[in-house]
Amino acid sequence: MPDVEVNGVRLYYEEHGQGDPILCIHGTSSSALVWPPDAIEVLARLGRLIVYDRRGCTRSERPDPYATSVVQHAEDAARLLEALDAVPAVVIGRSYGGETAIELALRHPDEARALVLLEAAALTLDEEAMAWANHLRDQVEAAAARDPGSIAESFLRVVLGDARWESFKPEVRQMFVDNGPAILAEFRGTWLEATAEDLATISVPTLLVAAEHSPAAFRRVTDRMAAAIPGSRVEVVGGGHFVDPGEPAVVDFVRSVLHG
Repeated sequence: MPDVEVNGVRLYYEEHGQGDPILCIHGTSSSALVWPPDAIEVLARLGRLIVYDRRGCTRSERPDPYATSVVQHAEDAARLLEALDAVPAVVIGRSYGGETAIELALRHPDEARALVLLEAAALTLDEEAMAWANHLRDQVEAAAARDPGSIAESFLRVVLGDARWESFKPEVRQMFVDNGPAILAEFRGTWLEATAEDLATISVPTLLVAAEHSPAAFRRVTDRMAAAIPGSRVEVVGGGHFVDPGEPAVVDFVRSVLHG
């Protein structure tokens, strides 16, 4: 699959299907490998699906030393869409990828046709959520000091739960472990700084998806986003924080945006 250079780094990406563009942005610790094949197949029937590894993750370039921010990832996404002549796109972002999608929509409003935020980790919007996030950041830093190879496990056991971590195939678990430096850089970098007033300027159709069994912090910020983004709607699905972009509510929303 091809690479493209944007903002001085090489990004790995894949395209599936054809038609109007859909961009998937993965979360912390992950890569395009985490999107289920069934979800890729169903979304690719709706349009030109683009999935990629964010800078620092798996098959994309990781600068050395590596420091990053949500703004940097949003600018990467914008340049990627422009390089692929894929503007405007329906942007699907999960967790940190949801933060990135919001930042993209705020900084480049003409590039996002619609937003699908799968438990976007906009934790800065809520004081209690940030207290939880700061505790998680302390755990990640402690893991980095103890054994850098333990960063991903320490992070994902908290966010996804022990059973989910243990359910991953060895090659997927190794992908997360290999992205330990990216996890650390994303925790140390600047997160989404948008306020409720900023979110109120988003004018594109927006679907917010929350999961029943995620940490409460994600539901708190989903509710905050829903209150702030005009015309947005919330869907609650089963499972935990790794929300599947192939969920029927997501597919129906994307179909309605692209095909009426």
